[in-house]
Amino acid sequence: MAFKIYTKTGDLGKTSLIGGTKVPKSHIRIDTYGTVDELNSWVGVIGDYCTDPHSKNILKEIQDRLFTVGSSLACDPDKEPLMKIPDLKETDILLLENEIDAMNESLPPMKFFVLPGGHLAVSQSHIARCVCRRAERCCVNMQEQDLFVDPLVIKYLNRLSDYLFVLSRYIGFQLGIAEIPWKPRV
Repeated sequence: MAFKIYTKTGDLGKTSLIGGTKVPKSHIRIDTYGTVDELNSWVGVIGDYCTDPHSKNILKEIQDRLFTVGSSLACDPDKEPLMKIPDLKETDILLLENEIDAMNESLPPMKFFVLPGGHLAVSQSHIARCVCRRAERCCVNMQEQDLFVDPLVIKYLNRLSDYLFVLSRYIGFQLGIAEIPWKPRV
């Protein structure tokens, strides 16, 4: 018999963290790793539209790291030391920084704020950036409520949103799409 995707265990509005602790589905920890999951989906969409093989590979790496982040956030921190949950490493942040620097080398300097748009891949990179910032805010909110969040998770999400911004510019540049300057009303 095939494995069933539904368990019915969450029908009353509760779910289990990794480790078995039951919490309401409205718990900030659930909201936070759900936002990371949403971000991972948007990163997948960018990869589907992206034509650059190197960027596609980096996006796959990022998706893997976002599963790591989600696992960390979904884990009961009191039980985590007993389990084999993958961890982020400083080298994951360094990869993002190196990619940002490499993309910036070929981009013209920014002289204005840019509006998202011009191509689906550009716009979706901006959507992912915004979702990433929301995930980061959720993590900071957890931290402020004295709920454990690995500090490297917050650092990674902060750098990832920077990467996604530069990626949006880089994709547009590669496709020959002009950036849309924000022209504020005066």
